[in-house]
Amino acid sequence: MTQLDLITAREPEPDRNFDKGGRSFYFFDLDDNVFHLTTPIYLFHKKTNDELVISSAELARHYSAIGQNGIFRDFSINFCDRTGTFRRFRDVDVGNVQPFIEDLQSVLKQAEDWRGPSWNCFYHAAFNQRPVSLITARGHHPETIKDGISLLVKNGHLPMNPNYLSIYPVSHPETRKNLAQDKELSVSELKLKAVIESVEQAMEQYGYNPHHRFGMSDDDPKNLELIFKAMLILKNKYPENSFFVIHTKDTEYVKEEVFLDHTESKKIHSKQFNLF
Repeated sequence: MTQLDLITAREPEPDRNFDKGGRSFYFFDLDDNVFHLTTPIYLFHKKTNDELVISSAELARHYSAIGQNGIFRDFSINFCDRTGTFRRFRDVDVGNVQPFIEDLQSVLKQAEDWRGPSWNCFYHAAFNQRPVSLITARGHHPETIKDGISLLVKNGHLPMNPNYLSIYPVSHPETRKNLAQDKELSVSELKLKAVIESVEQAMEQYGYNPHHRFGMSDDDPKNLELIFKAMLILKNKYPENSFFVIHTKDTEYVKEEVFLDHTESKKIHSKQFNLF
């Protein structure tokens, strides 16, 4: 069965609390969560300044040890947007094809499956036009992120563009400035701010309803810790609403619902679309 056949055969599903006026809001990290891209990350040798290319998954596993100990102890991170470690995670001059678009085009031509552990959930959210927020460590302009997602639609991998609530590429200079408010914040701390702002936007745009449900999926343990903290802050402000943190790894989810005094976790296979 082709992708088009699957789209045609599938019936839209209402929100979990549709009959009570509630909406389900889906928040997604992108890299190694919605999709796997081959975007290179560059470490620099402390003595020779030679570059070493690693993947985003390797960065997530070894970040705290880079320059300190382990296999990357002799390397460092360079934060220059133009020439540094994350230069392919930033936009280039206007008029050029952006690295994000190039990397998506590249993986779409490959035989290997580029879909990440949250792809099915992302597809479900787009197909059913759930309000979606994209909260990523990338530093591209939000419109570049939209252009990349539109490429997935153009190539038949998504039935339509998501119903965007917000897009937060937290390393994008303007986005970072608005979130940080002149403070020095880590990517994880910026994601915490973005989660909270996205929920507040949802309440403003769709109106407060105690039956709204919110969940975010991410694969990075550092991010997940502060995403959980954000959901707890929100649960204290909106105790009647439901908040979830989705830990993604390979083809398995751990869905953790956040309560005021405890959490409840459940393993769910990635093909179970309606997570919350």
